Amino acid sequence: MRSSRLSSRSARVARVVRVESGLAEPFDDRLATEEPLEIRLLWGAERKTVAVTMRTPGADAELATGFLFAEGVIGSADEIAAIRSVGEPSDLDCPNVVEVELAPGLPEPQLGSLDRHFFSNAACGVCGKAGLDGLELRITEPLPAGPRVAASLLTQLPERLRAGQALFASTGGLHAAALFTPLGELLAVREDVGRHNALDKLVGWALERRLLPLHDALLLVSGRTSYEILQKALAAGIPWVCAVSAPSSLAVELARRFGITLVGFLRGDRFNVYAGAERITGLATAPAAPAETAETTFRV
Repeated sequence: MRSSRLSSRSARVARVVRVESGLAEPFDDRLATEEPLEIRLLWGAERKTVAVTMRTPGADAELATGFLFAEGVIGSADEIAAIRSVGEPSDLDCPNVVEVELAPGLPEPQLGSLDRHFFSNAACGVCGKAGLDGLELRITEPLPAGPRVAASLLTQLPERLRAGQALFASTGGLHAAALFTPLGELLAVREDVGRHNALDKLVGWALERRLLPLHDALLLVSGRTSYEILQKALAAGIPWVCAVSAPSSLAVELARRFGITLVGFLRGDRFNVYAGAERITGLATAPAAPAETAETTFRV
């Protein structure tokens, strides 16, 4: 099983009261830690804070590099000269800091796309046609056909993800993002209080190992899928995005425009396919849906 790269500060113990059938019982519970992380970018003599996000401590360097890659600030691990943590862990009034130093000789980075992330929370998002049009300027190569995967394998992925969530098992309060092979082998899993942070950590993991683009990988995220999740997956070249909950309307639009297979409500033996059903094998033909809903969802 792949490590989720947890930190000793990823969880804290709190005294709580559990009530069951009218009886109150105090006990010690483990809570997922949520602390701010400041991401600074260094190039030449310049130093700039480009984002502050709430996250669960652990794999902070991966989070920072994955975030910068997904936003188009860096294009490969070779563009990073150094990554360092700044300062000692403290309380919420003193956020942790990761500095990413760019390699010498690179042009000044384009940071306009980062404005929406400054002092963002763990569930931030963006919407609108401008975001999709901007992606088309950045993503010039279409995604490849991608692997075809059996429906029966997809239904096994949530349980395999849960088995790899060490911190969720002890806190019950974290999101996760995981990469799988087309045969369902778990490649890596990352956890965080924010879905987007967990995915940034995962992309950072792949970037450090020079595995990008992830054209043969399947991504599974806990919770819902938003524009941000799909945008990060697209930047990493991932043709499959699966989730245990619902997608947003803009996530579906992005998936259809860029050729991503988008699966939602992946629970038990059921799931919905919102885009890219041609990559799924083992599906029985269902009756045609009414014209006004034919493109909305493919329910299994």
